Amino acid sequence: MKIFAPLYTKVMRWSKHKYAPFYLYLTAFIESIFWPIPVDIMLAPMALAKRHLAWRFAFGATVFSVLGGVVGYYLGSALYEPVVLPFIEMMGYQDKMQTAQLWFNSWGVMVIFIASFTPVPFKVFTITAGVMNMAFWPFLLTALVGRGLRFFLVAGLMVLGGEKMEAKLSKYIDALGWLTIVAVAILYFTLKH
Repeated sequence: MKIFAPLYTKVMRWSKHKYAPFYLYLTAFIESIFWPIPVDIMLAPMALAKRHLAWRFAFGATVFSVLGGVVGYYLGSALYEPVVLPFIEMMGYQDKMQTAQLWFNSWGVMVIFIASFTPVPFKVFTITAGVMNMAFWPFLLTALVGRGLRFFLVAGLMVLGGEKMEAKLSKYIDALGWLTIVAVAILYFTLKH
């Protein structure tokens, strides 16, 4: 069933919109606080559609993601009980917060790098860093390096791949979409038990 190909076509069209950078940077900012959709979903097609601006998009996504991370840090530090805790309970994220705290106890500042570079939910770790009163400057610098590496890597792959990558993606987008859904489902059920 081809449901991803039409979505891919729309996303590529939207990525060329004049307000696309604004939406990318807004997404990068709020994704570090509460938004569940990763920045890469917007960054990759935008970098592919406008390769001459790919580095600017990666830089902006990095800056706004880290700024959002700072807000998440301060929410965890100053407003955990009145604001964050009710949201965590509503979303059922108690286990994720406990896991994040265990990771912080085991690995310290490296957890921020892991969360900022990998698909692990960055928002959980920005807030947990504040809750655990992690030193702010190491938090900020590690988030900046991790987010920068991730977003510049995504943009770089799109620039290097160019038109060949775009052609391959449009050809295999449905298979990749279904594989992603299956992988996420397996990961979810594995981590849930």
